[in-house]
Amino acid sequence: MMNSPTSPQEVHECDRLGFYNVLYSRRDVRAEFLPDKIPHDVLMRVLDAAHHAPSVGLSQPWNFVVVDDQLVKKQVHRAFLGANAEAAEMFPEERRDHYRQLKLQGILEAPINLVITCDHSRGGQVVLGKTHQPETDLYSTVCAVQNLWLAARAEQLGVGWVSIIKPQALRSIFGLPDHITPVAYLCIGYVEFFRGEPELQEKNWAKRAPLDSLVFRNGWGLKGS
Repeated sequence: MMNSPTSPQEVHECDRLGFYNVLYSRRDVRAEFLPDKIPHDVLMRVLDAAHHAPSVGLSQPWNFVVVDDQLVKKQVHRAFLGANAEAAEMFPEERRDHYRQLKLQGILEAPINLVITCDHSRGGQVVLGKTHQPETDLYSTVCAVQNLWLAARAEQLGVGWVSIIKPQALRSIFGLPDHITPVAYLCIGYVEFFRGEPELQEKNWAKRAPLDSLVFRNGWGLKGS
């Protein structure tokens, strides 16, 4: 890894374009996983990218639980099925059938599952930057998730975030202590293909909002010029 200072001039045009290509082609993968094993060095590069995310007070509150045992995956899958059945009932009747037709996880298909956690005790009782916003350790952990997701795409790996699981189920399955919060349960593996657009958009569940509708200037709701 390079530790020497860099200047803006050292980001070449091909690197800039490559970054945006990775960013815009990243997808939440559910149904396209292949059973192919992920080489150890590739997995470690992706985890190292996650480990280089920004973190409040350089506290690095994350841990990574690599899951490759099919019996453990089956426990998580059962937890998903229970939560997913509950979730379906929360939607209006006219959307319920559409919801049930969506494949929302690849727990059993992906060769690797990953639990990314946040350790609220990391860095001690007082952490620079957490003094008035203690939840920033969770935000830092989400930055690690994003780093991992982009690095995985650069390695031609698909990632799917499974959020339809009760946190307490993950605590129980993985024996997480009270000061550890499960932030993300991810499915990772090589894929048949990457979709041209997000699957939920492709299947008419939701659409990406125009950027202009989300940008204000100098105050909430103010557009300015």
